[in-house]
Amino acid sequence: MTRHAETRLLPEHTIAIVIPVYRGEQTLEGVVEELAGMTTVALTPAGRPYRIAQIVLVHDHGPDRSDAAIQRLAERHAFVQPIWLARNYGQHAATLAGMASTSSDWVVTMDEDGQHDPAAIGSFLDVALDEQAPLVYAQPTNAAPHGVFRRVTSSVTHGVARRIGGPRLGDFHSFRLVLGEVARGLAAYGGESVYLDVALTWVTSKTAVCPVAMRDEGGRPSSYSFRRLASHFWRLVLTAGTGPLRLVAIFGALLATTAVILLCWIVAARLASEIAVPGWTSVMVVVLITSGGTLFSLGIIAEYLGIAVGSAMGKPLYLVVTDPAQGPLGRTAVVKAEAETGSPAGLPST
Repeated sequence: MTRHAETRLLPEHTIAIVIPVYRGEQTLEGVVEELAGMTTVALTPAGRPYRIAQIVLVHDHGPDRSDAAIQRLAERHAFVQPIWLARNYGQHAATLAGMASTSSDWVVTMDEDGQHDPAAIGSFLDVALDEQAPLVYAQPTNAAPHGVFRRVTSSVTHGVARRIGGPRLGDFHSFRLVLGEVARGLAAYGGESVYLDVALTWVTSKTAVCPVAMRDEGGRPSSYSFRRLASHFWRLVLTAGTGPLRLVAIFGALLATTAVILLCWIVAARLASEIAVPGWTSVMVVVLITSGGTLFSLGIIAEYLGIAVGSAMGKPLYLVVTDPAQGPLGRTAVVKAEAETGSPAGLPST
């Protein structure tokens, strides 16, 4: 068998696109039509064959007629799969619902407004395979097409996430590539209040980033009000870990220890007749014992709350995946030979 014949047998990477749709009446069709041109086999910049096999549109009950746009696209394209949620659940819940409905090797999550360039998907795949990372985030190379306030709050949010959740969490972005079985496994475990990118750090061992230029949002007003942005930020803080509860436990233990030390000193001082005020010693003994015991008890309660919070958010004890060498991450070979007709190996010739 010639080298050319061998490269033509390289398995393609199939990709499912998940788009949570809230306000996409004016922009969704343009995004899907752009993706439709990628449903035949193409090569990544490094020469790996891939194609978009599914486009999952999750209707999240926005204020416009996005549902009509989804219906038209589903009738027009066999690869478009609509998902109808019972009510508005939010972007992260809608994204998880879409992930659960995929069957491809990889899942790419995108926004509905056209800001994310589908041409970058091949580069995402190259980064994932070159770095053996099951999760790749977009790393914007230009300023986000938002106002100053939105950019500042986004920067602060990423900084806080990196501080309380670790360096990997600070790279999060809604334009991401996830190994398919990881995305579907997470969708089965994720709880109601979980922040999607926090949950992704639970089940992935490595995160990578891919430089991507962001585009304009198609003239559509942002769906995120200050209230919704604040809600997202607070949910990120609460689900990034049980660090704050652990701090309460440590603080309670320290104060309880301090109370015991002060109690010993006060009793010793009273026995040495250094405290002349009647009743002061007994009052301080009661206060220190009570406050120390209360704070120590709060610390123990905080530890139990930490365990309960982790369970309530759906943090899995484990997630079984395929041997990386046998799954999509093991398909690192690239197409380099040229067909006699002049078309790249691994692609259908015309």
